[in-house]
Amino acid sequence: MPLPAQIKSFRKRWFGKILKRTLIVLLVLGLLLVGFVTYTVRQSFAQESGTIQLPKLKAEVTIQRDKWGIPHIYAANSHDLFMAQGYIHAQDRFWQMDFWRHIGSGRLSEMFGSSQVDTDKYLRTMGWARVAQQEIAEINAEMKAYLEAYADGVNAYLTEHQGSALSLEYAVLKFLNPRYQPEPWQILHSLTWGKVMAYDLGRNFESEIERAILLKTLNQNQVEELFPPYPQDLPVILPEFELKEKGKIQNSNQKYSDSSLFTQSPNVFAEAITPALESITKPMMALEQLIGPTGIGIGSNSWVISGQRTATGKPILANDPHLGVQIPSIWYEVGLHCTPKSAECPYNVSGFSFAGMIGVIIGHSDRIAWGVTNVQSDVMDLYIEKINPNNPNQYEVNGKWVDMQLVQETIQIAASQPIVQTVRYTRHGPILSDVSPNLQQFKPSQPLELPQNYAVALRWTALAPSKLGYAIPQINRAQNWQEFRTAASNYDVPAQNLVYADVDGNIGYQMPGKFPIRAKGDGRYPVPGWTDAYEWQGYIDFEKLPKIFNPSPGYIATANNLVMREYPYLITADWVYGYRAKRIVEMISQQTQPILLKDVQQIQGDDRNLNAQTLVPLLQSITVDPPRLQAAQKLLQDWNLQLGMTSPAAALFEVFWKHLLADTFHDQLPEKYFPNGGDRWYAVVANLVKQPNSSWWDNRNTPKVENRDQILRQSFIEAVDELEQIQSKDPKNWNWGKLHTITFRNATLGKSGVAPIEALFNRGAFATSGNGETVNANRWRANKSFEVTDIPSLRMIVDLGNLDNSVAIHTPGQSGHAFHKHYNDMVEPWRQIEYHQMLWESKNITANTTATLRLIPKVAE
Repeated sequence: MPLPAQIKSFRKRWFGKILKRTLIVLLVLGLLLVGFVTYTVRQSFAQESGTIQLPKLKAEVTIQRDKWGIPHIYAANSHDLFMAQGYIHAQDRFWQMDFWRHIGSGRLSEMFGSSQVDTDKYLRTMGWARVAQQEIAEINAEMKAYLEAYADGVNAYLTEHQGSALSLEYAVLKFLNPRYQPEPWQILHSLTWGKVMAYDLGRNFESEIERAILLKTLNQNQVEELFPPYPQDLPVILPEFELKEKGKIQNSNQKYSDSSLFTQSPNVFAEAITPALESITKPMMALEQLIGPTGIGIGSNSWVISGQRTATGKPILANDPHLGVQIPSIWYEVGLHCTPKSAECPYNVSGFSFAGMIGVIIGHSDRIAWGVTNVQSDVMDLYIEKINPNNPNQYEVNGKWVDMQLVQETIQIAASQPIVQTVRYTRHGPILSDVSPNLQQFKPSQPLELPQNYAVALRWTALAPSKLGYAIPQINRAQNWQEFRTAASNYDVPAQNLVYADVDGNIGYQMPGKFPIRAKGDGRYPVPGWTDAYEWQGYIDFEKLPKIFNPSPGYIATANNLVMREYPYLITADWVYGYRAKRIVEMISQQTQPILLKDVQQIQGDDRNLNAQTLVPLLQSITVDPPRLQAAQKLLQDWNLQLGMTSPAAALFEVFWKHLLADTFHDQLPEKYFPNGGDRWYAVVANLVKQPNSSWWDNRNTPKVENRDQILRQSFIEAVDELEQIQSKDPKNWNWGKLHTITFRNATLGKSGVAPIEALFNRGAFATSGNGETVNANRWRANKSFEVTDIPSLRMIVDLGNLDNSVAIHTPGQSGHAFHKHYNDMVEPWRQIEYHQMLWESKNITANTTATLRLIPKVAE
């Protein structure tokens, strides 16, 4: 063999050996890595069977887990019951608990470094931890004992588990912040959870800011057209409510003139104050990335049907709260059972809890069931404060300079030096505009009487001590309507619509909450803070809040919609428009046969689009010439208006809706306030289609003047073009679910921007049906993408005739540990509107138990 050939052959064999050895090394390293990851992952999984000794436990506790990973806790006393709940929450969800308590106290920088400083400044300005400390000082002995027992359970788990043994996230965090160690759980951490949820469910000041900023470029009539009154053809929660209070009736849907600042020259004033308002939105949006884009326009469904309409002769109660997409699930399903039930330990309850808080938030006991939807009440007001030009820590009150309260906040930052923040407080609350370092002072324009120096302060019911913590255990142990209402009187922040049913056959509704009585205005725009003209004069008395017991129609349905047409006090001027409520009421009232559980399941899974009911006839009436457009138009002829996952017509309509909003409004609105396509825009467009030549239809960027039908045709053609490009030239192959997907993202590391880390924790994408305004409310945002942002976070249906027939589902799963079998095993049944049984009777729980854990008192050494 010639030498060159020998060399070539040698090189080939040599490279082959090297390649083989390299592959072997990589394979071994890969196996070692897989083994390491597997060990790291599994060591954090909860111990579900055997025996564990816990200090401070008084007696043995039994925890039976069923095949869905749901623990059923049996304890002989209240202390042990809530201690065990804390221990179990920590087993399955401690990373989530740790993250949320850092949000609640404005301490995210301690975990994630300087990237979270601005968010922490915003949270410290809100001051939730300071409010919670005030609540702790006022807490009664029973509640304190419950929360201490819960903390003892969490801390017992932390004593034995650290780092990656707590959760896989800590193994990743170690590379980013190697010195981080979780601190012991405190009562404070449980109470701040309620503040975070109150913020998440009640950010009505966002609409206040939006309206004010829109006045910079629109006149007041145009702004009002974008915030229309509640439609007369949509239902209210209490249609037969009779006022017991005499006196002047104030229409709760009426619009008011808030402020001479706006009525004198709204555009000039809006332009002046816009920099301050925009400065508030920046950290607000950053926080939204962490806790989800909930708030205004996002809601929940609940309804209760009396035995006179059901096949069992007993009530059926249904609930599905809508919250931002996240993993782990915001909910943790659990059963809490006293053995035996007694005056000292009066709990026998099952349902959905928050990891970090005692008790069951939504569920049923052996006597009652309850569900919640957000009132979305207006309990936040923005006040424009006059600041002393010679002393930035003074503000004007009725012609006099008054000292602000100054609070020093030290923000600890991972791998960096701490910073000190000064939070300024006026009589109304914290100055939110201080969170922006680039705040510009505006120059007043005559003849407006505006301050030369100003700041924007927030007054909010959640920034005063709350009694929400008391309400949860009180509801859990309530035996009847009277006791339920007594408990509900403490459910002050966030305000909720509570629906009720009991085993005796009663149904009811109660709106609890702290609702301010304003001297003037309706909270729709920022108001002057330097006079008493817009002050809160107190709160609506609980006994005067809307309620009803055993109404004659035999059902009560709530979907964040208007409670009643007339009411002597203002709850809000910005109700969620009742499209979901209308569909729920239709499906209940049109039932000709006694209602079964499967009928209620069908309601929860309904995807009928009432917006299409308005617009499809108009789309069918427009003329389109090319055959491809006519073929697309034919999809709408026999469409049942259901936004099914595989529906071509649903895909066409929803893509058309996106283009219709863009073609109609983008030329006149700032990008930040492009339409998101939710319920408010349903109402806006429903009004505009009755005005074919409204100026809103005209595209100001073109020389011609467009009308309604021209814009409808344009948007329809754009929708067909988009679907042909991204899916298929054949309309029959269009598919809504392929566009409308959901990805469950870890709120922290799952949004890191590092693909391998995100892959560890995120799950998806999964096809879904519906949209934000169908009963099955899987929301997408027309100003962003078709991806689902908010969902029915749980679905629950309680049969008061036989509690073991009750069913539920939440998503993505019970466990907070990535790769655990219960991490995302509920996604598929949730997508398909399927449920698991809510096990109740002990024999049924035992029959479905897959693991039993005994907690016993630790013997002193």
